[in-house]
Amino acid sequence: MAELEPGLSPYLPDGFADFWQSTVGEALSAPLDFTLRAQREQSSSTHDIEVLEFRGIDGTPRFGWVALPFHSEPHAPGFVWLPPYSRWSMLPSEYGTREGFASASLNFFGESSFHQETYTPSRGYFGEGALSPETWIFRRMFQDAVLLRRILAELPGVDAERLASCGMSQGGGMSIWLGAWDPGIKCVVADEPFLGGMPWSLSGRNYRYPIKELMDLAASSPENDEAVRRTVSFYDTMNQATACRVPTRVVLGLKDPAVKPPQVYAVHQALAGEKELEELDWGHDWHPRMIEGGNEWMRKHLA
Repeated sequence: MAELEPGLSPYLPDGFADFWQSTVGEALSAPLDFTLRAQREQSSSTHDIEVLEFRGIDGTPRFGWVALPFHSEPHAPGFVWLPPYSRWSMLPSEYGTREGFASASLNFFGESSFHQETYTPSRGYFGEGALSPETWIFRRMFQDAVLLRRILAELPGVDAERLASCGMSQGGGMSIWLGAWDPGIKCVVADEPFLGGMPWSLSGRNYRYPIKELMDLAASSPENDEAVRRTVSFYDTMNQATACRVPTRVVLGLKDPAVKPPQVYAVHQALAGEKELEELDWGHDWHPRMIEGGNEWMRKHLA
Protein backbone atom coordinates (compact mmCIF):
# COMPACT_ATOMS: atom_id res chain seq x y z
CA MET A 1 0.00 0.00 0.00
CA ALA A 2 1.27 3.48 -0.86
CA GLU A 3 2.36 5.84 1.88
CA LEU A 4 -0.60 7.68 3.39
CA GLU A 5 -1.16 11.37 2.71
CA PRO A 6 -0.79 13.99 5.47
CA GLY A 7 -3.80 13.92 7.79
CA LEU A 8 -4.33 10.21 7.23
CA SER A 9 -2.30 8.75 10.07
CA PRO A 10 -3.66 8.08 13.58
CA TYR A 11 -3.45 11.05 15.98
CA LEU A 12 -4.91 9.86 19.29
CA PRO A 13 -5.70 12.71 21.70
CA ASP A 14 -4.72 12.69 25.36
CA GLY A 15 -7.29 10.74 27.36
CA PHE A 16 -8.54 8.77 24.33
CA ALA A 17 -8.67 5.34 25.98
CA ASP A 18 -10.02 6.68 29.28
CA PHE A 19 -12.82 8.52 27.45
CA TRP A 20 -13.96 5.41 25.61
CA GLN A 21 -13.60 3.05 28.55
CA SER A 22 -15.84 5.37 30.57
CA THR A 23 -18.29 5.74 27.66
CA VAL A 24 -18.65 2.01 27.05
CA GLY A 25 -18.70 1.30 30.78
CA GLU A 26 -21.82 3.42 31.20
CA ALA A 27 -23.57 1.49 28.43
CA LEU A 28 -22.47 -1.92 29.71
CA SER A 29 -23.74 -1.19 33.23
CA ALA A 30 -27.01 0.56 32.30
CA PRO A 31 -30.16 -1.47 33.08
CA LEU A 32 -31.80 -3.13 30.09
CA ASP A 33 -35.46 -2.28 29.58
CA PHE A 34 -36.96 -3.61 26.35
CA THR A 35 -40.05 -5.24 24.86
CA LEU A 36 -40.75 -7.17 21.67
CA ARG A 37 -44.03 -7.47 19.86
CA ALA A 38 -45.32 -9.11 16.71
CA GLN A 39 -45.91 -6.98 13.61
CA ARG A 40 -47.31 -7.30 10.08
CA GLU A 41 -45.66 -4.35 8.33
CA GLN A 42 -42.50 -6.24 7.35
CA SER A 43 -42.24 -9.93 6.50
CA SER A 44 -39.51 -12.40 5.66
CA SER A 45 -39.41 -15.93 4.29
CA THR A 46 -36.41 -16.77 6.45
CA HIS A 47 -36.84 -14.82 9.69
CA ASP A 48 -39.42 -13.88 12.29
CA ILE A 49 -39.38 -10.05 12.38
CA GLU A 50 -40.49 -8.42 15.64
CA VAL A 51 -40.70 -4.78 16.68
CA LEU A 52 -38.27 -3.75 19.40
CA GLU A 53 -38.79 -0.92 21.88
CA PHE A 54 -36.13 -0.14 24.47
CA ARG A 55 -35.00 2.60 26.79
CA GLY A 56 -32.04 4.48 25.35
CA ILE A 57 -29.03 5.50 27.37
CA ASP A 58 -30.65 8.92 27.99
CA GLY A 59 -33.87 7.35 29.25
CA THR A 60 -35.98 8.10 26.16
CA PRO A 61 -37.57 5.43 23.94
CA ARG A 62 -35.77 3.89 20.96
CA PHE A 63 -37.38 1.66 18.38
CA GLY A 64 -36.02 -1.00 16.08
CA TRP A 65 -36.52 -4.60 15.13
CA VAL A 66 -35.05 -8.04 15.70
CA ALA A 67 -34.90 -10.87 13.16
CA LEU A 68 -34.69 -14.44 14.40
CA PRO A 69 -34.07 -17.18 11.81
CA PHE A 70 -36.77 -19.82 11.34
CA HIS A 71 -34.20 -22.56 10.73
CA SER A 72 -30.81 -22.45 12.37
CA GLU A 73 -28.67 -24.19 14.94
CA PRO A 74 -30.09 -24.12 18.49
CA HIS A 75 -28.13 -20.99 19.36
CA ALA A 76 -27.56 -18.86 16.30
CA PRO A 77 -24.79 -16.30 15.81
CA GLY A 78 -25.98 -12.75 15.26
CA PHE A 79 -25.09 -9.20 14.38
CA VAL A 80 -26.22 -5.66 15.10
CA TRP A 81 -27.08 -3.82 11.89
CA LEU A 82 -26.30 -0.11 12.27
CA PRO A 83 -27.80 2.55 9.96
CA PRO A 84 -25.92 4.92 7.66
CA TYR A 85 -26.08 8.66 8.35
CA SER A 86 -29.77 9.51 8.46
CA ARG A 87 -32.81 9.65 10.67
CA TRP A 88 -34.39 6.73 8.86
CA SER A 89 -34.68 3.14 10.04
CA MET A 90 -32.95 0.31 8.24
CA LEU A 91 -35.46 -2.20 6.90
CA PRO A 92 -34.97 -5.94 7.46
CA SER A 93 -33.86 -6.48 3.87
CA GLU A 94 -31.32 -9.00 2.55
CA TYR A 95 -28.56 -6.76 3.96
CA GLY A 96 -29.93 -6.70 7.50
CA THR A 97 -31.16 -10.30 7.67
CA ARG A 98 -28.82 -13.13 6.73
CA GLU A 99 -29.59 -16.85 6.51
CA GLY A 100 -28.64 -18.58 9.74
CA PHE A 101 -27.98 -15.33 11.62
CA ALA A 102 -30.07 -13.42 14.12
CA SER A 103 -29.91 -9.65 13.79
CA ALA A 104 -31.14 -6.43 15.34
CA SER A 105 -31.30 -2.82 14.20
CA LEU A 106 -32.48 0.48 15.65
CA ASN A 107 -33.51 4.02 14.83
CA PHE A 108 -31.07 6.29 16.67
CA PHE A 109 -33.56 9.17 16.96
CA GLY A 110 -36.73 7.75 18.44
CA GLU A 111 -38.50 7.35 15.10
CA SER A 112 -40.53 4.22 14.45
CA SER A 113 -38.98 0.85 13.67
CA PHE A 114 -39.51 1.12 9.90
CA HIS A 115 -39.41 4.92 9.52
CA GLN A 116 -38.28 6.19 6.10
CA GLU A 117 -37.28 9.71 5.04
CA THR A 118 -34.99 11.46 2.58
CA TYR A 119 -31.91 13.21 3.93
CA THR A 120 -31.91 17.01 3.93
CA PRO A 121 -29.29 19.24 5.63
CA SER A 122 -32.00 20.65 7.89
CA ARG A 123 -32.43 17.14 9.33
CA GLY A 124 -28.71 16.60 9.74
CA TYR A 125 -27.07 16.15 13.12
CA PHE A 126 -23.30 16.23 12.53
CA GLY A 127 -23.01 19.52 14.40
CA GLU A 128 -25.15 18.53 17.39
CA GLY A 129 -22.97 18.89 20.47
CA ALA A 130 -19.82 18.75 18.36
CA LEU A 131 -17.89 21.35 20.37
CA SER A 132 -17.09 18.76 23.05
CA PRO A 133 -16.40 15.01 22.92
CA GLU A 134 -18.65 14.53 25.94
CA THR A 135 -21.66 16.16 24.26
CA TRP A 136 -21.30 15.13 20.59
CA ILE A 137 -24.38 13.19 19.57
CA PHE A 138 -22.31 10.21 18.47
CA ARG A 139 -21.43 9.43 22.08
CA ARG A 140 -25.10 8.81 22.89
CA MET A 141 -25.57 6.92 19.61
CA PHE A 142 -22.61 4.64 20.34
CA GLN A 143 -24.01 3.86 23.78
CA ASP A 144 -27.42 3.02 22.30
CA ALA A 145 -25.66 0.66 19.87
CA VAL A 146 -24.04 -1.10 22.84
CA LEU A 147 -27.49 -1.45 24.44
CA LEU A 148 -28.78 -2.96 21.18
CA ARG A 149 -25.97 -5.53 21.19
CA ARG A 150 -26.76 -6.40 24.81
CA ILE A 151 -30.44 -6.87 23.94
CA LEU A 152 -29.57 -9.17 21.04
CA ALA A 153 -27.40 -11.23 23.39
CA GLU A 154 -30.38 -11.67 25.76
CA LEU A 155 -32.75 -13.13 23.17
CA PRO A 156 -33.66 -16.84 23.29
CA GLY A 157 -31.94 -18.82 20.58
CA VAL A 158 -29.09 -16.31 20.16
CA ASP A 159 -25.51 -17.23 21.06
CA ALA A 160 -24.28 -14.27 23.12
CA GLU A 161 -20.67 -15.31 22.52
CA ARG A 162 -20.95 -15.10 18.73
CA LEU A 163 -22.03 -11.57 17.84
CA ALA A 164 -20.76 -9.14 15.21
CA SER A 165 -21.31 -5.48 14.37
CA CYS A 166 -22.08 -4.57 10.76
CA GLY A 167 -23.08 -1.56 8.69
CA MET A 168 -22.37 0.73 5.77
CA SER A 169 -20.97 4.29 5.97
CA GLN A 170 -21.95 5.62 9.42
CA GLY A 171 -22.94 2.07 10.36
CA GLY A 172 -19.60 0.74 9.13
CA GLY A 173 -17.60 3.28 11.09
CA MET A 174 -19.60 2.77 14.26
CA SER A 175 -19.21 -0.99 13.85
CA ILE A 176 -15.45 -0.48 14.13
CA TRP A 177 -16.03 1.63 17.27
CA LEU A 178 -18.01 -1.26 18.77
CA GLY A 179 -15.29 -3.70 17.80
CA ALA A 180 -12.80 -1.50 19.60
CA TRP A 181 -14.65 -1.07 22.90
CA ASP A 182 -17.57 -3.49 23.34
CA PRO A 183 -16.29 -6.87 24.60
CA GLY A 184 -19.46 -8.53 23.30
CA ILE A 185 -18.43 -7.94 19.67
CA LYS A 186 -16.32 -10.75 18.23
CA CYS A 187 -15.90 -9.53 14.64
CA VAL A 188 -16.76 -6.53 12.45
CA VAL A 189 -18.02 -5.98 8.90
CA ALA A 190 -17.47 -2.34 7.94
CA ASP A 191 -18.65 -1.36 4.45
CA GLU A 192 -17.30 2.05 3.32
CA PRO A 193 -16.77 3.19 6.97
CA PHE A 194 -17.29 6.90 7.62
CA LEU A 195 -15.40 9.52 9.64
CA GLY A 196 -11.89 8.31 8.90
CA GLY A 197 -8.98 10.72 8.55
CA MET A 198 -10.93 13.77 9.62
CA PRO A 199 -7.98 16.21 9.52
CA TRP A 200 -7.76 15.33 5.83
CA SER A 201 -11.49 16.06 5.36
CA LEU A 202 -11.47 19.26 7.41
CA SER A 203 -8.58 20.59 5.36
CA GLY A 204 -10.99 20.93 2.43
CA ARG A 205 -10.92 17.44 0.96
CA ASN A 206 -14.67 16.96 1.19
CA TYR A 207 -17.35 19.35 -0.04
CA ARG A 208 -20.46 17.18 0.21
CA TYR A 209 -23.28 17.06 2.69
CA PRO A 210 -23.75 15.58 5.20
CA ILE A 211 -20.08 15.79 6.27
CA LYS A 212 -20.10 19.45 5.23
CA GLU A 213 -22.45 20.10 8.18
CA LEU A 214 -19.45 19.55 10.43
CA MET A 215 -17.12 21.55 8.19
CA ASP A 216 -19.55 24.49 8.23
CA LEU A 217 -19.54 24.48 12.04
CA ALA A 218 -15.76 24.33 12.17
CA ALA A 219 -15.46 27.21 9.68
CA SER A 220 -17.78 29.48 11.68
CA SER A 221 -15.00 30.71 13.99
CA PRO A 222 -11.40 29.87 14.93
CA GLU A 223 -12.61 28.73 18.36
CA ASN A 224 -15.17 26.38 16.83
CA ASP A 225 -12.60 25.01 14.42
CA GLU A 226 -10.29 24.12 17.30
CA ALA A 227 -13.13 22.59 19.33
CA VAL A 228 -14.50 20.52 16.43
CA ARG A 229 -11.06 19.16 15.60
CA ARG A 230 -10.51 18.13 19.19
CA THR A 231 -13.93 16.46 19.38
CA VAL A 232 -13.53 14.47 16.18
CA SER A 233 -10.08 13.27 17.26
CA PHE A 234 -11.85 11.10 19.87
CA TYR A 235 -14.24 9.63 17.29
CA ASP A 236 -12.20 9.50 14.08
CA THR A 237 -12.64 5.94 12.81
CA MET A 238 -8.95 5.87 11.90
CA ASN A 239 -8.08 6.47 15.57
CA GLN A 240 -10.75 4.00 16.71
CA ALA A 241 -9.23 1.36 14.42
CA THR A 242 -6.04 1.36 16.49
CA ALA A 243 -8.08 -0.09 19.37
CA CYS A 244 -10.08 -2.58 17.25
CA ARG A 245 -8.40 -5.96 17.73
CA VAL A 246 -11.25 -8.23 16.64
CA PRO A 247 -11.26 -9.57 13.05
CA THR A 248 -12.51 -6.76 10.80
CA ARG A 249 -13.53 -6.79 7.15
CA VAL A 250 -13.55 -3.46 5.31
CA VAL A 251 -15.09 -2.67 1.91
CA LEU A 252 -13.86 0.28 -0.15
CA GLY A 253 -15.68 1.91 -3.09
CA LEU A 254 -13.15 3.08 -5.66
CA LYS A 255 -15.71 5.60 -7.00
CA ASP A 256 -17.04 6.63 -3.59
CA PRO A 257 -17.41 10.45 -3.46
CA ALA A 258 -18.46 10.54 0.20
CA VAL A 259 -16.11 8.15 1.97
CA LYS A 260 -13.10 8.50 -0.26
CA PRO A 261 -10.63 5.68 -0.92
CA PRO A 262 -7.66 7.33 0.90
CA GLN A 263 -9.77 7.55 4.06
CA VAL A 264 -10.76 3.88 3.93
CA TYR A 265 -7.18 2.80 3.21
CA ALA A 266 -6.11 4.75 6.30
CA VAL A 267 -8.77 3.11 8.48
CA HIS A 268 -7.84 -0.34 7.24
CA GLN A 269 -4.13 0.24 7.75
CA ALA A 270 -4.74 1.42 11.34
CA LEU A 271 -6.72 -1.68 12.37
CA ALA A 272 -4.96 -3.49 15.18
CA GLY A 273 -6.23 -7.03 14.59
CA GLU A 274 -6.82 -9.51 11.78
CA LYS A 275 -8.25 -7.64 8.81
CA GLU A 276 -9.42 -7.89 5.22
CA LEU A 277 -9.92 -5.20 2.58
CA GLU A 278 -12.04 -5.62 -0.54
CA GLU A 279 -12.05 -2.94 -3.22
CA LEU A 280 -15.17 -2.55 -5.37
CA ASP A 281 -15.49 -0.52 -8.55
CA TRP A 282 -18.43 1.21 -6.92
CA GLY A 283 -19.76 4.42 -5.40
CA HIS A 284 -21.28 5.15 -1.99
CA ASP A 285 -24.08 2.62 -2.15
CA TRP A 286 -25.12 -0.92 -1.38
CA HIS A 287 -23.53 -3.76 -3.35
CA PRO A 288 -24.22 -7.55 -3.33
CA ARG A 289 -20.60 -8.28 -2.37
CA MET A 290 -21.31 -6.60 0.94
CA ILE A 291 -23.70 -9.46 1.66
CA GLU A 292 -21.57 -12.28 0.25
CA GLY A 293 -18.25 -11.14 1.68
CA GLY A 294 -19.78 -10.18 5.01
CA ASN A 295 -21.43 -13.58 5.37
CA GLU A 296 -18.15 -15.33 4.60
CA TRP A 297 -16.32 -13.24 7.19
CA MET A 298 -18.89 -13.76 9.92
CA ARG A 299 -19.15 -17.51 9.30
CA LYS A 300 -15.37 -17.78 9.53
CA HIS A 301 -15.01 -15.77 12.73
CA LEU A 302 -18.24 -16.68 14.55
CA ALA A 303 -17.89 -20.43 13.95
